[in-house]
Amino acid sequence: MSAAKTARERVRAEMVREITDIARTHLAREGAAGLSLRAIAREMGMASSAIHRYFPTKDDLLTALIIDGYNALGEAAEASQHDQDPTARWLALCHAVRDFALDRPHEYALLYGSPVPGYRAPADTVAPALRATLVCGRIIADADPAPPDSTPPPALLGPDVEALRQVMPGVSDVAVARAVTAWTALFGAVSFELFGQFDNTITHRREFFDHGMRSLARYLGL
Repeated sequence: MSAAKTARERVRAEMVREITDIARTHLAREGAAGLSLRAIAREMGMASSAIHRYFPTKDDLLTALIIDGYNALGEAAEASQHDQDPTARWLALCHAVRDFALDRPHEYALLYGSPVPGYRAPADTVAPALRATLVCGRIIADADPAPPDSTPPPALLGPDVEALRQVMPGVSDVAVARAVTAWTALFGAVSFELFGQFDNTITHRREFFDHGMRSLARYLGL
């Protein structure tokens, strides 16, 4: 009985992998809004009703793709951390995010592009989404930076800063606020490049990106 159950679990896991692999190819062609369980079932040669045993709704499939994407980005971010120097760790993280986006543009767009109409991400996506953020938080917490401008954020932002300090414990209010600004700038730079805002403007994009991320390292006080 136990062996039979394990076999069923293996078959189910393989079917889920096949469905999500095909879904990613559809995502590249039609985008998230055009994703169709019926079309995926047709490509797999299975009845459209059968695919609902694995993903009852399109939102369930989107959630699986989002979790897979966040985990893949998180793994890349974690794998980038080989150095002890805070600036080197920050730059490695930044380039890991950019490389992920360029290698898997449609997954990046699903995670950080326009929201899918009508879709609300469930709580299951929160932990995977935090993996890359936690890498950034560890860099900041380990460095305990002292940014050159010691002006604290407005008192109104106190509760937000305190909540954010959970991913970078012991860090000053100034460093927390700057870390969020730098993290936002990182994804802004990646999105500008990926979505065409640098076309006919920036030619040597990796070098431009590296220069910008080094500037942010100084801004962070690393």
